[in-house]
Amino acid sequence: MGKPLNVESAPAKPMRVKPRSAEPNLRDQQRADVSLPVTLNRPGQPAIECQMCNLSRAGMMIRCTTAVTETLIPDKRAPAPGDWIAINARFDVPVLAQQSVSLSARGHIAHLRRIARDEFHLGIRFVDFDGRGFDYVDQYVHRLLSERAD
Repeated sequence: MGKPLNVESAPAKPMRVKPRSAEPNLRDQQRADVSLPVTLNRPGQPAIECQMCNLSRAGMMIRCTTAVTETLIPDKRAPAPGDWIAINARFDVPVLAQQSVSLSARGHIAHLRRIARDEFHLGIRFVDFDGRGFDYVDQYVHRLLSERAD
């Protein structure tokens, strides 16, 4: 038998780990969690009912099934930057406690994420509103965010 080996370990060096918060934020506006029905359609296609899960002044996140995703996004491929998919959206936002206003917006599907086996999230960036739609979204999101801060 030989001599025992002198096994000493060097002091461990700190390891840098990228925190989750360092992932890029795909929106530049604060998001408000909502649960609102929304009707979507690509130009020339029939309307589809979905559920909005958050809303900001710049866009919204939609929760939908695999079938709906396949209808809106061929081959379920995430859109490449600058190669957005045009979409029309209709949804209601409460202006007062007892009154809602119906909004019509045009946007781009800018983001696709699979959440579960049969659930996807679609990020839609607003391009234009009919009438005063942006003002109503701005007021609604501001109210939700101020309530959350209280």
